[in-house]
Amino acid sequence: MDEKSYYSRLFIALAMVLLFGVIVLQYVCPTSDCQLLHLASLSSRFGSRAPGDRADGASTGDPYSSEDGALARFVPRFNFTTKDLNRVVNFNIKEDDVIVFLHIQKTGGTTFGRHLVRNIQLERPCECHAGQKKCTCYRPGKRDTWLFSRFSTGWSCGLHADWTELTNCVPSFMSNRESLEMRKTPRNYYYITILRDPVWRYLSEWRHVQRGATWKASKHMCDGRLPTLNELPSCYTGDDWSGCTLEEFMACPYNLASNRQTRMLADLSLVGCYNLSIMSESQRWAMLVESAKRNLRNIAFFGLTEYQRKTQYLFEHTFRLSFIAPFTQLNGTRATSVEVEPETQRRIRELNQWDVELYEYARDLFLQRFQYARQQERREARKRRLQERRKLRAKVRPWWGMTGKNVLNPTKAPQQTQQYSVMSFLEEKQVDTEKKLEPEPEGQVEDNWLEEDDSETMLDYLENVEQWR
Repeated sequence: MDEKSYYSRLFIALAMVLLFGVIVLQYVCPTSDCQLLHLASLSSRFGSRAPGDRADGASTGDPYSSEDGALARFVPRFNFTTKDLNRVVNFNIKEDDVIVFLHIQKTGGTTFGRHLVRNIQLERPCECHAGQKKCTCYRPGKRDTWLFSRFSTGWSCGLHADWTELTNCVPSFMSNRESLEMRKTPRNYYYITILRDPVWRYLSEWRHVQRGATWKASKHMCDGRLPTLNELPSCYTGDDWSGCTLEEFMACPYNLASNRQTRMLADLSLVGCYNLSIMSESQRWAMLVESAKRNLRNIAFFGLTEYQRKTQYLFEHTFRLSFIAPFTQLNGTRATSVEVEPETQRRIRELNQWDVELYEYARDLFLQRFQYARQQERREARKRRLQERRKLRAKVRPWWGMTGKNVLNPTKAPQQTQQYSVMSFLEEKQVDTEKKLEPEPEGQVEDNWLEEDDSETMLDYLENVEQWR
């Protein structure tokens, strides 16, 4: 009888401890995802794996990990301001705002352009018909386009128009599409583009030209005039340059494929357009690359071909628009299938030295923006969790018989002690949590935002990237 009584008391004690643990867990971490996080943590300690984890410990759940397989952790090289990193625009598709896509050759812009007209969740989706290259992208309730791109308005400002051409052409083109009575306020134009690794972009353009493609229809309009034949000579004499070897492609000093991304993103008016006699070549390119960097910082959005999922994430974050289907990272292209000797790659990098400098700058800015945006989402998620805990705290106090001032009931001494010990633990836990979640001073945000690990916890992923599942 004594043995049965002993086991009964032991069972009751264990049940009370378990109940106390459940109450504390529910208070500190009320959401189901958070509870699953604790269970996953416990299971990993006992040798089991959480869903989505591989046997080698790498997580397969994060959609961005495949793009950073060889990158242990991103280390920034350039110092950007909070304004440069916090890229969110007030794009109003129902009013007069227009997204302008600057399409640089062989950067994956065709694929991204199709995403813009076919893959965005819109109140009024673009109308695309089989056999037609252009889609109709009207605003809700209006016969007015919100997108200026190859697949919506065609090459209205010239084939693969650059920054100089677009900024001078697009406003007048959009104004000509409407009467003066309709225009009451100036439009907001949000420029976007896609960049690519200079070596592979250059090789891709060579393969494209080798198959007979040309861009003869490009205007290269600058300062109100077209370049002369002396200012912009051709690399071939026939109708196209089909069959050219890589050596021939690299040997032409007038080949616009070299440093194309820098030239297309810079303001050519600063260097006299295509007149090479105004200044030295080194001075000219130094001004062009600085102009391209400045435009990259200021345009609404740019993505990188090598980071498709991050590109999708940042576009959605910037414009508050969502894609229907996730982007796919294609590692196999015609350019990557070309076997290029290391010496040839080195020569290509020398030919594209300004594009190489621009791309390194762009990649650094792109990844810093990505981490900054992810951190913002984590902070917002923590604020939501803190609010949930405060709500639960308000519910727990009456359940334990406590007031807002922790006044103890003097008539029940034993029960008082137990209630006070539980609430003291919960109160101290809440105070510690609130101290940790206090907002940082404004001056410290820029210095501290990179200190947080991008893969901090599974909870951050569950709450911030749930849309990718």
